[in-house]
Amino acid sequence: MNELLLIATVAGRRCAFHATSIRSVIELGKITPIPGTADMVLGLAAMRSQTLTVIDCARVVGESLAAQDGEPLPADARAAVVDVDGYTYALAVDSIEDIAETASDVSKVLGGFGEKWAAVAHGMVETSDGPALLLDIDQLISSTTRTDRAA
Repeated sequence: MNELLLIATVAGRRCAFHATSIRSVIELGKITPIPGTADMVLGLAAMRSQTLTVIDCARVVGESLAAQDGEPLPADARAAVVDVDGYTYALAVDSIEDIAETASDVSKVLGGFGEKWAAVAHGMVETSDGPALLLDIDQLISSTTRTDRAA
């Protein structure tokens, strides 16, 4: 308990990431598409002269940040920057709320949110502002590579 979480909204749902896994939070600027990648890989973006692979977290769980495929993200789109296996990713989310402290241990998701959500979630965690679905960053990233291999 009492762990810091970054609270964000993904596909309209209140979610959390372990704050210790987040390098920074950025506003996404221009994203350059990468042909032949999985649908949830939006492309490449730059952060202080570093290239980031941009992952649409909503697409990973079967939704999309953009209203239609191919439509650009909103101008104020935000992302959590993370490092996984030596690569840097920008996890595009609907919005970033704040940093919060856990008020409970992680518990099972009662009733479930669907197969794609279950694949990327540790479970539910209570915060002072209410419950949040705790997402697994490694699973979010590996979901994009599994899709690439299957295509």
